[in-house]
Amino acid sequence: MTDVPSARGAEVGRRIGVGLMYGLWKPRVLGAWRVPAAGPVVLAVNHSHNIDGPMVMGVSPRPTHFLIKKEAFVGPLDPFLTGIGQLKVDRHTTDRTAISRALGVLEQGGVLGIFPEGTRGEGDFASIRAGLAYFAVRGGAPIVPVAVLGSSERRGRLIKGLPPLRSRVDVVFGDPFDAGDGSGRRTRRALDEATGRIQKQLTAHLENARRLTGR
Repeated sequence: MTDVPSARGAEVGRRIGVGLMYGLWKPRVLGAWRVPAAGPVVLAVNHSHNIDGPMVMGVSPRPTHFLIKKEAFVGPLDPFLTGIGQLKVDRHTTDRTAISRALGVLEQGGVLGIFPEGTRGEGDFASIRAGLAYFAVRGGAPIVPVAVLGSSERRGRLIKGLPPLRSRVDVVFGDPFDAGDGSGRRTRRALDEATGRIQKQLTAHLENARRLTGR
């Protein structure tokens, strides 16, 4: 079995995230209690800004192992991200090592973080890759939708690539749901159907989060 990323490392990452995110911005976290306290979970996070992942790592009630594109693992960031339990994935091929390690996280009852859109964009869950359904169904893990709002509204004056310092960023956790239809099927058709169900749930959660936060 491929080595599973360190749970202890992910807890260190969570603590670093807490300090950074609350030090630089003003996160408002809603519904964190919805994340199951134990057992495998997949956090499905919308993605419109680079801080979305670190923000969720910092405010999530449990240490999270994110699938992160391999391009982010450059220079000193490579050992750092690996050390805090994050998963390097090659988005342009079937990365069996990343798949094995991600399933290992779920098998050990951990939390796997995924950007289902596959890349940074509008953050509206309009396009969802099938990988999310695969991990949820194969790993027997409920999906918790997570909406990060406010990270890409305005640019900071000091650092253009980041939201304004001390600005409010909302993170809204939704109710956990099962992606599968209960049959345990893992065929291509079953995963396609699961992806359709997931997209409806995530889109509904995002609409609800926007109503809730007024964003």
